[in-house]
Amino acid sequence: MKQKLKSHSGAKKRFKFTSKGKIKYKKAGLRHLLIGMSSSRGRKLRKIGVLDKTNVDVIKHKLPYKN
Repeated sequence: MKQKLKSHSGAKKRFKFTSKGKIKYKKAGLRHLLIGMSSSRGRKLRKIGVLDKTNVDVIKHKLPYKN
């Protein structure tokens, strides 16, 4: 019997799949040094990011049993 592949533990914590198969993630830049940031930029960073197609294959390789 063939062994199962292991999922990348860092990718498991950072990426989720939508129902249509797109990959979503939380944008970086909201942890510290926020005083100098404009409030409009902070609002934009709150939105969920969707991975572009250049990186989709890498994440799908790291999460073999998702989607």
